[in-house]
Amino acid sequence: MRSIWNGAISFGLVSIPIKLVNATENHSISFRQIHLADGGRIRYRKVCELDEEEVSGGEIGKAYEDADGTMIPITDEDLAQLPLPTAKTIEIVAFVPADRIDPLQMDAAYYLSANGVPAAKPYTLLREALKRSNRVAVAKYALRGRERLGMLRVVDDVIAMHGLLWPDEIRAPQDAAPDGDITVRDAELDLADALMDTLGEVDMDSLHDDYREAVEELVAAKAAGEIVLPAEPDDTGDGKVIDLIAALENSVRAARKSRNAEGAGDGDGDSGMADVHPIKKTTSKTSGKTTRTTGAEQTTGTAKKTTHRTPTGKTVTRSGSSTAKKSAPKSTGAKKSTSTTKKSAGSAGSAGSRTTAKKTTTKAATKTETKNATKNATKKRTSSSSGGTTKKTAPSRKRASA
Repeated sequence: MRSIWNGAISFGLVSIPIKLVNATENHSISFRQIHLADGGRIRYRKVCELDEEEVSGGEIGKAYEDADGTMIPITDEDLAQLPLPTAKTIEIVAFVPADRIDPLQMDAAYYLSANGVPAAKPYTLLREALKRSNRVAVAKYALRGRERLGMLRVVDDVIAMHGLLWPDEIRAPQDAAPDGDITVRDAELDLADALMDTLGEVDMDSLHDDYREAVEELVAAKAAGEIVLPAEPDDTGDGKVIDLIAALENSVRAARKSRNAEGAGDGDGDSGMADVHPIKKTTSKTSGKTTRTTGAEQTTGTAKKTTHRTPTGKTVTRSGSSTAKKSAPKSTGAKKSTSTTKKSAGSAGSAGSRTTAKKTTTKAATKTETKNATKNATKKRTSSSSGGTTKKTAPSRKRASA
């Protein structure tokens, strides 16, 4: 890097020869002024107001303009004779904590490089002293014809100097704060904290100038003769905040969505889908087992599973005797409902079956499934005991019905 100033650091009685180099560089894209009619470049020329002739740089000097417009010439020799101890010296005047320096005073930044082998030892001494003390050095130096204020600190293994504005060059923030007494609620502060936590930190090295890149792409497209379409403007809301709470909540949601864009689907687990578990089928076992669905007591003989669908859409499973086939209602008045009553059992028997089924259906619609099943099981036992071992055939059922 090319040095822009050579001098020394005055550290008490220790003098450290150094070179001053720029620590920053400007990446802004520069434009030229042209004549729109023919594309010719517009240049600025230095012309004397008295004779209206263009003058070269060697013919131009300095002057101070008085209040009445009088020009008072000042030469470089005049300035060189002034008692300026910092003309070629960075004079350290104090060591203070870094937080004592107002960031508003920060100006240009420079690197201080040791000038020659003899400067290496005192340079390293000052650098290590600054590191161990956790302080910065306040210094005065002269550059480009004026005395300036600076701050020395350590960056890696190099001493850097920040140019500082003089305290009287910092303007007071008058009329910059909002007028009136504005109250901020705790809920708004909580949302603001949540937004800050969501945005989190950022790697400063990852930040770059998007506008400069867009300008470079525009220039490249124009040079290639391509047609450049205007970009769609972003919706910035024109700075109008209708509801501060709503705006903060939307900002938090948008920030979370942006942060979790790469990990979509790894949210809080609430995907809006219910867990589905298969229903275990119940089967009727051999004698001595109790059917779970009906809750009936133990039955004798070989159990046979029969199903019946209620008007509510539920399925009821009951166990019956393997020797007792689908029977019609008894003449004694005992009523028994079955899901497989044959339509060919006779008109009277069918009418009785339909009446019994209708009553059973009405009861099933108003009672719970468990009560209905229990009642049917009780009726079954009553009907079995009254019938004994008598087994009615289809003609007998017809005569009884007649």
